[in-house]
Amino acid sequence: MTKEAVKQRLKQRLVLDGAMGTELEKLGVKTNDELWSANALIDNPEAIYQVHASYFKAGADIAITDTYQANVAAFAKNGIKHDEAIELIKSGVKIAKQARDDYDSNGLIAGCIGPYGAYLANGAEYTGNYELSFHDYQNFHQEKIKALIDAGSDLLSIDTIPNFQEVKALVKIINDLPNKLPYWISLSVKDVTKLGDGTDLKVVIKWLSQQDNIDGIGVNCTKIENITPIVNLIRDISNLPIVVYPNPGDIYHPKTKTWTTVPHVDTFQQEVPNWLSQGANIIGGCCRTTPEDIAQIAKILKN
Repeated sequence: MTKEAVKQRLKQRLVLDGAMGTELEKLGVKTNDELWSANALIDNPEAIYQVHASYFKAGADIAITDTYQANVAAFAKNGIKHDEAIELIKSGVKIAKQARDDYDSNGLIAGCIGPYGAYLANGAEYTGNYELSFHDYQNFHQEKIKALIDAGSDLLSIDTIPNFQEVKALVKIINDLPNKLPYWISLSVKDVTKLGDGTDLKVVIKWLSQQDNIDGIGVNCTKIENITPIVNLIRDISNLPIVVYPNPGDIYHPKTKTWTTVPHVDTFQQEVPNWLSQGANIIGGCCRTTPEDIAQIAKILKN
């Protein structure tokens, strides 16, 4: 599919997939360390394929690759050399593409780039509590972005970004590439008015709306009840496609890399019609969501 065709599809109603780590845990993959779901790239690629396949069968139009936590620096800390790390990142795209080819020839593959905070593995992807220079962000992100493009991603999903300076750096890194792909930026928020690092969401969204070549603004890995006010905020400022993929509201513990289940106030069945009516058009789930949740979303979007 051409880049322009992908850009046009991102303006339509599309079903995004759900949690990768949650489903890998069910298949026996170790996820409670610094590599999290990226462990499966090393020793259980078949499990990744099974997860992607389950989401395509549930009705997903877009698969996000299992590369959120996969980066050269994280792999290096685990004794994996540079070239092997790049190949592992590329393999995340190849596995997703195989599942797409087997179950939904029209599906899109979104190469996933997580924040620097995820590499820190201390919960900083929710707080944005770090400061790097543009050069440092470039050193951290650029090779991975190039690897995801070279492996054949249809677009890039910039996930869970909690730090405004990192948002700016990522936009520049991608826009400076000679062979850039369509992409969205999905934010990690402190609440319905602030980015994870405390920056006013209005400021972030307005800045993103003024940049060239961005194909969507989103929010992910926040509880379901936060989505409607954030969608309203984005739509008040921007005409770009809106991407939302919340978690159900469970509590994450950064030290143990585990979750505590809490009673869920809202459900996808209740809220997806509201998000659609307010202007969101790409909807899926983040941590702790399942293929059953995605099937529920698909039923609403496609009917």
